[in-house]
Amino acid sequence: MRILHLRLMVILLFAALSLFAEHYACAQAAVSASKDKTNQADVLQQRMQLFCRFEAVYGIPWTYLAAIDQYERTISKHKKHEKTPMRLTAIDIPPAVWSGYLNPEQNDTNESSIAFFGGIGLDGSGDGLADRNNDADVLAAIIQQLAEFGYSSEDFRIGLWTYYKRERAVQTIEQFSKVYKKYLTLDLQRHTFPIPKPYNYSYKSTWGTARDWGGRRIHEGTDIFADYSTPIQSTGYGVIEIIGWNRFGGWRIGIRDMDNVYHYYAHLSAFRKGLKAGDIVEPGQIIGYVGSSGYGKPGTSGKFPPHLHYGMYIDNGNSEWAFDPFPKLKSWERMMYRKKEG
Repeated sequence: MRILHLRLMVILLFAALSLFAEHYACAQAAVSASKDKTNQADVLQQRMQLFCRFEAVYGIPWTYLAAIDQYERTISKHKKHEKTPMRLTAIDIPPAVWSGYLNPEQNDTNESSIAFFGGIGLDGSGDGLADRNNDADVLAAIIQQLAEFGYSSEDFRIGLWTYYKRERAVQTIEQFSKVYKKYLTLDLQRHTFPIPKPYNYSYKSTWGTARDWGGRRIHEGTDIFADYSTPIQSTGYGVIEIIGWNRFGGWRIGIRDMDNVYHYYAHLSAFRKGLKAGDIVEPGQIIGYVGSSGYGKPGTSGKFPPHLHYGMYIDNGNSEWAFDPFPKLKSWERMMYRKKEG
């Protein structure tokens, strides 16, 4: 009996420590977000506090709520809809989903009638209204959708897929959550130029130029010429989605950042030792080295001068398409040289 009691006490102790660690991390994240006194930092702090409050009430990790919000924020840039009132979160639940597809009142705020017509809208703020433009109400509705399937990582994955019905959305949200969990802050928008400051390089806009090898196609990126083995660094915070050989790009790495932009680094001579798919990277972290690999079977190299092919692809919630990275590169380059030495 004493052994059973001892085991029970150990289990309860570990559970309490785990719960304390989660709340401590959330509190630390809120403090971190509040260090900068700019308006943007104030917004991030308020948003973090909202996520932490809902984590404390519902038990859903704040990193999941932040990841869903960030995913919605990235795809909302490409949605064509009427402007909604200013909110802390960007989660946009369509009126028909909120109120119910057969509900004649698509802006319904009554929980009872919303439930009758199969809508997901809830009153999370306690004001008696289920308002799809109220952050607390929207978070409560999303949490309810996730909680229906359970609280494990796999349960959340099922809940996310049921809501978005898109594997790309589920994967991106999970990646965002991993990054938030590591850095404990919402302020993860910093970027840098892919070639470190001390090294020689040159580039110009090469977007759209013709390519013949492997069939006629256009050049979807910017070529940055540099010496063999020049270090290449991650331009932002993100997760490695793919690393290895591609017959066009040679040794290449694909990283999705916190803006839901896929960054494509190609023609490398080597990767940084130990990197693998699923790893989290940050701005300035060395990920590989300039080379001239590609245009053939694994190991093919030397068919063109050494350079980094850098491409950027945006996900709009339905599909992914390339855009010219040259303006971004110029902006990051200017920022790199404006930084004070040391």
